[in-house]
Amino acid sequence: MDLDSIRQEVRQAINGLMEIAEPKPGQIVVLGCSTSEVLGKRIGSAGNVQVAEVILDEIMPVVKSHAVFLAVQCCEHLNRALVVEQEAADKYDLEPVTVYPVPTAGGATAGTAMNRFHRPVVVEAIRAHAGLDIGNTLIGMHIRPVAVPVRLPIKMIGQANLVLCRTRAKLIGGRRAVYALDKIEQKYPKSVDAQVPDCAK
Repeated sequence: MDLDSIRQEVRQAINGLMEIAEPKPGQIVVLGCSTSEVLGKRIGSAGNVQVAEVILDEIMPVVKSHAVFLAVQCCEHLNRALVVEQEAADKYDLEPVTVYPVPTAGGATAGTAMNRFHRPVVVEAIRAHAGLDIGNTLIGMHIRPVAVPVRLPIKMIGQANLVLCRTRAKLIGGRRAVYALDKIEQKYPKSVDAQVPDCAK
């Protein structure tokens, strides 16, 4: 178990995701992580708190520096519920549930998050704006549409597959629709209101 290598890989992954996803303050980044897979074992078979601590040591400060919330997904045994800060639950009107994740039911990463977060609560579902899936933990059920893959040179954390994503607003309207502000200004230079919504920028 090379913790230094894991630390460097996680640092590269979270910094790359933040650079590409550009989350706004108050948005949510979801982390799904199988420490078993990181160690080359089958998911759910060899959870490791030490690995979870290293991973969260790298992710939490970066997320905090961007003023976004981190949600840590529990394992299948808790229906992939999530550990979040009470502040995030309040902001997004998330209903807490009563359970305490542990390595054998919830996972080492979620259990570690319960100990690391300031005021942790567990919720059943969220709609995150970006995410990291370390070890095929299936975070897609907690990602808002439309999910867009984030591709980085790094593909693995330890021996676990790494999948990253960001999200974007849905594109609607068909072939006549315009999606970029500069296109609107070119076609209708005098009809563009100064207050253009963020999604058009």
